Amino acid sequence: MIGHKLRVGVVGAGHLGTIHTRLLRTIDDVELVGVSDPSPQARKRIADEFQVETWEDHRRLLGRVDAAIVAAPTRDHYWIGMELAEAGVHLLVEKPLTASVSEADALIRAARSRNLVLQVGHVERFNPAFTAAANVAKPRYIEAVRASGYTGRSVDVGVVLDLMIHDLDLVLTLAADQLLDVDAVGAAVLGPHEDMAHAHLRFANGCRATLNASRTSYQPQRTMHIYGEQGYAGIDFAAGKAKIIRPSERLRRREIDVLQQPPDERRKLQEQLFTDLLLVEDVTVEKRNAILDEQHDFVISIRSGQPPQVTGQHGRDALAVAERILAQIHEPHPSARRSAPPQGPHWDLAPQRAPQPTRKAG
Repeated sequence: MIGHKLRVGVVGAGHLGTIHTRLLRTIDDVELVGVSDPSPQARKRIADEFQVETWEDHRRLLGRVDAAIVAAPTRDHYWIGMELAEAGVHLLVEKPLTASVSEADALIRAARSRNLVLQVGHVERFNPAFTAAANVAKPRYIEAVRASGYTGRSVDVGVVLDLMIHDLDLVLTLAADQLLDVDAVGAAVLGPHEDMAHAHLRFANGCRATLNASRTSYQPQRTMHIYGEQGYAGIDFAAGKAKIIRPSERLRRREIDVLQQPPDERRKLQEQLFTDLLLVEDVTVEKRNAILDEQHDFVISIRSGQPPQVTGQHGRDALAVAERILAQIHEPHPSARRSAPPQGPHWDLAPQRAPQPTRKAG
């Protein structure tokens, strides 16, 4: 049992590492011990901005911290996480958990064998817009778009592990059943990894999901539409807004048959569709910092011994689907050899087109 303030270090001083560093300093129960990063410029920037000790090597945190947030490049998550776990350090690892499922399995085993918290940074789970809209019963179809301009970050992976992985975690949470089929395409634009990807998922309970991700988009977008048996939810993650539409009692009781309606009644139905028949609710979403809520969940999990809202297994499951999508992108035909994604986009030819217990943070 940790009887003092939770001593936390940050590995990585890039964009997310800087955000984590800033927010950790606001948590009363946390002592920010320091930040490691191999870049002298990044270390100087962090030291000047936050007046915190910095090191070149994350091993300098060993013996000084109870927990660490790993915000290093994806390719380094596994070996850094393993070294920290072997030293008994609780881990919050940014998404994706590791670069492969086999690495994720090994890291999960290492944390579990030492009774350590292993949380994954799928921060959209803490987005209040998702929390407000995620209770649509029995979703049948989910559509997600996650697009941005080129940021120059996370270039060691493609858009599937960089952006789409967020929506994969959310879709797995909503569908809550076995994934049966995956169909996907993608294209590289600026480097060896795919910068655009489209995936279609089919689950055993009949739920289907379509996901689009791009990091070369001229129009940023982070949205999700959830169609369920008892309603619809629309989420704008960037704006922190949610809209829910539910059928009225008349519709639920199947009292309206448009085939039997005379023209005047049909016109009334058109006028009343989104007032009396389909009830529209613009959900008031509390303004919160999702990354800070994620950090609070991490601290609470360590203190209480309860699983975090996003466990290592959740991160591993999203990564497993990502690997299936990437296999489809690299091998569009069963007989094709593994190769780089097709170079593109070819503008002139473009088509037109067992769950773990969870709890809320805070």
